[in-house]
Amino acid sequence: MKNFKEFKPILNLLKEEKKKFIFFCILLLIVESTSIFSGYLNGAAVEEITNLNLDRSLFYLFIYFLYSSFFSGALMIYASNGLVKLESRLTRRIGYEAYSKALSLPAYAYEKMASGEIINRITTDSDALSFTLRRLISAFGEIIAAFILIFYIFYNSWIIGVEIIIIMAVLFVIMHYFNPKMKDAHSKRKKEQDKFTSLVTESVRGIREIKTLGIRNNLLTEMKEIIELLYKKSVDETNLDIKFNIITRILRVTMEVGVFATCAVLLYQKSVSLTFFIAMTYYIYRYMYMIDNIADLNQTYQKVTVALGRINEIVLNKKFEDEKYGDISLKKVEGIVEFKNVTFGYPDEGDILKNFNLKLEPHKKIAVVGRSGQGKSTLFNLLTRVFDVKKGSITLDGVDIKDLDETTLRKNISIIRQEPFIFNRTIKNNFKIINKKITLNDIKKYNEMAYLDDYISSLPKGYNTLLGEGGVNLSGGQKQRLSIARTLTKDTKVILFDEATSALDNNSQEFIKKTIDNLVKDHTVVIVAHRLSTIIDADIIYVVEGGKIVGEGTHEELLKTNKIYKNLYQTESLNS
Repeated sequence: MKNFKEFKPILNLLKEEKKKFIFFCILLLIVESTSIFSGYLNGAAVEEITNLNLDRSLFYLFIYFLYSSFFSGALMIYASNGLVKLESRLTRRIGYEAYSKALSLPAYAYEKMASGEIINRITTDSDALSFTLRRLISAFGEIIAAFILIFYIFYNSWIIGVEIIIIMAVLFVIMHYFNPKMKDAHSKRKKEQDKFTSLVTESVRGIREIKTLGIRNNLLTEMKEIIELLYKKSVDETNLDIKFNIITRILRVTMEVGVFATCAVLLYQKSVSLTFFIAMTYYIYRYMYMIDNIADLNQTYQKVTVALGRINEIVLNKKFEDEKYGDISLKKVEGIVEFKNVTFGYPDEGDILKNFNLKLEPHKKIAVVGRSGQGKSTLFNLLTRVFDVKKGSITLDGVDIKDLDETTLRKNISIIRQEPFIFNRTIKNNFKIINKKITLNDIKKYNEMAYLDDYISSLPKGYNTLLGEGGVNLSGGQKQRLSIARTLTKDTKVILFDEATSALDNNSQEFIKKTIDNLVKDHTVVIVAHRLSTIIDADIIYVVEGGKIVGEGTHEELLKTNKIYKNLYQTESLNS
């Protein structure tokens, strides 16, 4: 099976328990391989009784009892249970590895892959391995036993041996024909399943917008279409499985009737012994059982290889590379940021920034303004390394941020976005996820700095209040202030505000302005602003146009010297 390569990276996760895995595999192979003696012992017992040799018949039956009960039975249970436990542990590790890799994917990966596809790869695909390894080992043991058995069969009758080989050859030809078709059908169904999961995820997270926009029926129609397609792909997959099962069933019945008829003729002609005939009544069912197992396992195997292939695309970086960091650690950061001849464009788009230069210094309230689509928020995406520059460099205290280790970068640069993500946990645990050792007093202190403590303290459960998905229990201004308080727990030197007040009411905006003003004395504070009224008191304002800085100064200076800034401000004033 050429797709077995999909298992190799996953089996590497068993390195710690490799000895256990090999031990249980060997036990299972021994049990499966030696089980062929059962047929011979039964046949010998019957032949002895027909010869009126009761003692020898009972002796063979006693050996059969000991073998089946204590050797084969006990070892089978012990080895199977051991493999199932290892399999379960491996499944959990696969899920963890897929989750870990998903968190390390570059930002553009989430633009190329739907959320449902990523979720399915981490959850349902990682569970696909359950109970598969043990079945694979058992099937391999059965094949070994079948090879050993064929020599015994040929020794007694080459005619029956040829019959079995022909039928088994036909089976593998059939499998070779159906395998790619079943794999393709399963892969197509999984893609439709990804769409289903994506729509469910979107609907749960956007339930308020769905209700207020009145798009419930539109989404139900879309879901109905997805379900119909999913049903069609499932039917296609099931039909293939049914065809395969019918053909293999005909094949096993052909083997059963053909071998029994041949054995009967040969026994009548006294070309084979009664022991061999009785043994074949056992062995033929063993071959039939093996055909059923191989057929069933083949279907499962195609599904598992699809699932593992999807996981391996993430785990082995087949689709996207991991984020890469340097190894430089900065102990004390001043917060001087500089863009040096930076050129950047998003995937499949032209360059937004072209030979861009900008120096940001601490202890100043710095604002970046400009028309939409001119690259303002892109500066923050590059500075936080959501994306990396094409040309040029960005430095923190003179060190290229690509050379910084992840801890230094994340510890010293943080961002408060226009729509901050709030975890579906208690308010306290939204802070604990950043620092497990943080005390309630410290949490209150940071929320006081963000002018949110009074509100939280007024809640019945205070800091133990459970926030909904994405913080739906909070207003826009409260989410912004909670995000600021949460960022303060990191004590980052550089704090970026990306349109952080653009959608807020005047009261919330005033609270956040106070917070920003308090941060300026100890941090490098940079604000990307859409509403110019929120940054007119900035120490320095940079105007971005066409991917370059086209003006800098205070609000009053720019009104006099920069036409673009003046037009932006006048347009906003007229709209107000």
